[in-house]
Amino acid sequence: MAVQLSTAVRNARLDAIETTIGTGAILKIRTGAQPADVATADSGTVLATLTLPTDWLAAASSGAKALTGTWEDTSADADGTAAHFRIYASDGTTQHLQGSVGQGSGDLSLDNTTIVTGQTVTITAFTLTDGNA
Repeated sequence: MAVQLSTAVRNARLDAIETTIGTGAILKIRTGAQPADVATADSGTVLATLTLPTDWLAAASSGAKALTGTWEDTSADADGTAAHFRIYASDGTTQHLQGSVGQGSGDLSLDNTTIVTGQTVTITAFTLTDGNA
């Protein structure tokens, strides 16, 4: 039998993620396969760098937490195909969260995964869902 948690506990765990990472979080969209885990060194080329809104995730509800505000880079850093992302603390080096990128798919959804230097990159969807329901 698997451990099950109440919705209140799941919501608290999700809200703790945003609290731990903090305000001024940095999102970097990269090419290539994501590293094996968050503790592994960065990989791929940085295509876009976004400073997320101060309150970058909505309050958790029903065991899920979604982006809030506008997540956008008005001038992409490099050319390439977006494949994974990492979210860092405001220092831009302490990584806390990573996942896949897609257009209408992936853990983080973009308006376009083919990125050209200087273009605007917009995040269209991002939701964290806590397990153990």
